[in-house]
Amino acid sequence: MVELKLVGFSGSYGRPSKTSALVAYVAELACARYGLEKAVYDLADVGDSLGVAKTQFDLDPAGAEVMSAVVEADLLVIGSPTYKGSYPGMFKHFIDLIDPQQLRGKPVLITATGGGERHALMVEHQLRPLFGFFMAHTIPTAIYASNNDFSGHEIASPALQERIGFAVDELQAFVHMGRGRR
Repeated sequence: MVELKLVGFSGSYGRPSKTSALVAYVAELACARYGLEKAVYDLADVGDSLGVAKTQFDLDPAGAEVMSAVVEADLLVIGSPTYKGSYPGMFKHFIDLIDPQQLRGKPVLITATGGGERHALMVEHQLRPLFGFFMAHTIPTAIYASNNDFSGHEIASPALQERIGFAVDELQAFVHMGRGRR
């Protein structure tokens, strides 16, 4: 069996973070189900060089390592906190440093967190178009989690767990195709 790599990336600087907890949970479930190699990062792993980077080659070694992992991954789980109805600026800046060809055709499972349900369409109105620009394959089921779906930083909602299961199920076709290419 070919070892494919799934990389989770959370657009949160906070530790602990509900967004990072969601990304890690989804990544762990997918990797356990499909036997994938896993790495999970957040903006804090990218480091301070992100704020002054004009290209991905301006990132310091820690940031370059995260960037390399994201663009070289076979599958991505991307998560963003919701800030004023969208993703935070530093998350977008990290994504802006990626050349569109580096994500072309890459399967991306999109997730987001927010304080309440009124931000739920962020995954559809902000993240899906963003990764559509890169011509990535966003998984049909997007995952949004509000504060009510967590107990502390642990996922507590059975409905959210079920939705995550549906999204992870949809990765199966991409895992199968990825193993066929390798």
